Amino acid sequence: MFTYVSSFSELSKKSVSVAGGKGANLGEMVQSGIPVPPGFVILAPAFERFLEETDIGVEIDAGLDRLNHRDLTSVDRFSHEIRDLIHDARFPGDLKKEVLQMFRKLRAPYVAVRSSATAEDSSIASWAGELETYLFITQQKLFGAVKSCWSSLFTPRAIFYRYERKLHKTKVSVAVVVQKMVNSQVSGVCFTAHPVTKDRKQMVIEAGFGLGEAIVSGMITPDTYIIDKEDEVILDVNVSTQEKMIIRKPGAGTKTVRLPRKLQDAQVLTGSQIVELARMCKRIEAHYRCPQDIEWAIEKKKIYITQTRPITTLLHGRE
Repeated sequence: MFTYVSSFSELSKKSVSVAGGKGANLGEMVQSGIPVPPGFVILAPAFERFLEETDIGVEIDAGLDRLNHRDLTSVDRFSHEIRDLIHDARFPGDLKKEVLQMFRKLRAPYVAVRSSATAEDSSIASWAGELETYLFITQQKLFGAVKSCWSSLFTPRAIFYRYERKLHKTKVSVAVVVQKMVNSQVSGVCFTAHPVTKDRKQMVIEAGFGLGEAIVSGMITPDTYIIDKEDEVILDVNVSTQEKMIIRKPGAGTKTVRLPRKLQDAQVLTGSQIVELARMCKRIEAHYRCPQDIEWAIEKKKIYITQTRPITTLLHGRE
């Protein structure tokens, strides 16, 4: 095990303090045999060391102390200053070497690079959606994406969130997940309890063509399938018209394209795929012993789980 980098197989749900919520959950799923695309985590101590060596940490602390979080202009200026400092600072040489060794072991032309906050999915906060993710990243663009994930802890949105949740006096750090990119033909989300009715006997799967970011960003209305969790029977199928999807852009990154007309009104998942996915997600819920919000993707007919987190509205009884 490296000092600042760990493969998923070395992590578990007990690793949140160094790997963040995403990183710890990916490790936990690998340990329990869930099909997760291979990858590793650049641990939070790497970010903290980077801040210390560059003295950026001192500037962040001073800036947060004088920041007026109710003044949008002040927050925006502070965010740009810190993000620019992180972007321009030198990446420590020994850390770069560790990351490259792990990256080459993946033998993946493209990876997903995701922020994983150490306060994520805790009892006081869920940073899901607050920090940044970069898809189809090559080795050449890897370190820029890592620094962008680090600096996303200081976007205006993340700063407002920090104050809203009264975390501005709490130490919040960030790890970075680097994961072999699944070039998904279809993808989506599964809630192992009904997110609207709160019925824990039902499971809801949302599915779209291409990459899951189209659903997460609200760009499309996905197909929705409701499953009886105990009997594994499909109770309802709601097929939505989908005109767009997100796919890999030549070189690196993603682009939005128009879906072929014959697919725009087609059902995304077959009945057997719905049941197979439901069984897998039911197994994940049983492992965590609470309802889960699970992101999944299918490449060449194989289902991969790319992320899971508790459904926090059910955990805390909020609507």
